[in-house]
Amino acid sequence: MISELIKNKVRDVHDFPKPGIVFKDITPLLYEPYVSEKMRQAIVEQVKDWNIDAVVGVESRGFFMGLPLSWALDVPFIPARKKGKLPYETIEMEYDLEYGTACIEIHSDCIKEGMNVLIHDDLLATGGTANAMAELVKKCGATTAGFSFFISLDFLNGQELLAGHTDNFSILARY
Repeated sequence: MISELIKNKVRDVHDFPKPGIVFKDITPLLYEPYVSEKMRQAIVEQVKDWNIDAVVGVESRGFFMGLPLSWALDVPFIPARKKGKLPYETIEMEYDLEYGTACIEIHSDCIKEGMNVLIHDDLLATGGTANAMAELVKKCGATTAGFSFFISLDFLNGQELLAGHTDNFSILARY
């Protein structure tokens, strides 16, 4: 089962990026092409009927699977980056993280009005990053078709914050 495969590979890194945080390191998942491909297939199977027009991958770990998901779904890939990292005109949204604040941006011309957008990131914690991205999607006149994550830290209740955007969630492993 994909959930157990993920849980067996993800490693905990204590006190990163600051004391008291237990960081779920997904890089061991990326070391094995078989595991990465199984995760991609599982997400595609769960989202294929969501009428997706584009995939947004959230910096930086959302890029790892966001681009292959867009290829599999035959839709554009849109990188969402930290403030100041994109070269063209942008729109932005500031948000809270579980350990601080941040600002996320996309190019102003990448999401068109009426699009249905899949937002992908590696991990759902408090939901702040994904919620900010969904607000940017809404700001563009588009709809969040769904969210996809490798991992959800359910004890942080991030899915509750996102429920106002859509009922569609693809989550491969829950902690």
